[in-house]
Amino acid sequence: MNIKHIRACLMGCSLAVVLLPLQGLTQNPDPSKPSVQHAPTEHDGQHDFDFEIGTWKIHLKRLDHRLVGSTNWVEFDGTTVTRKVWDGRANLEEFEVDSPTGHIEGLTLRLYDPQTRQWSLYWATSKSGAMGPPTIGEFKNGRGEFFDTEPSGPNGRSILVRFVWSNITPNSAHFEQSFSDDGGKTWEVNWITDQTRVTDESDKGH
Repeated sequence: MNIKHIRACLMGCSLAVVLLPLQGLTQNPDPSKPSVQHAPTEHDGQHDFDFEIGTWKIHLKRLDHRLVGSTNWVEFDGTTVTRKVWDGRANLEEFEVDSPTGHIEGLTLRLYDPQTRQWSLYWATSKSGAMGPPTIGEFKNGRGEFFDTEPSGPNGRSILVRFVWSNITPNSAHFEQSFSDDGGKTWEVNWITDQTRVTDESDKGH
């Protein structure tokens, strides 16, 4: 065998060694089974607030002063009525409570974004007549968490706002609002509501 034949053999053997592993990687070990990988299905949350539709008795505890170390809570009682909009992709809540020291009328508009699969919650009171920035978030395993940033607190720093819905049953629900002025390291709960569903003839249309 001359030198040309030796070189040709070496080149052919080297090429075969390089190609064999690559061919093995591209072959499906079981041709009868497709090799397509499916991403996990994302949760479609457009009906996550359906539990809220209807009329509720509500008990509210509100911290008198926020982010100043206050431990004085003011308690209110009243009702809240939520109506479905856009087949559940939005809803509108009317909120009214009283205490010996005050009266609160509020309005919550909740909008679902099918692209991000998140809810935006807008809150307004009759006192201000204007909606603030939305708290945005979603439900996971029956618990809803929603966040927002407000420009300035008592100490001049930005405030993180967190809404949490939990302990949801067909006839009850629990809600908490918390503030943080240290970037979310610690949270102070300042608004707690517990709801009990009112079941009467007027609810059958919701």
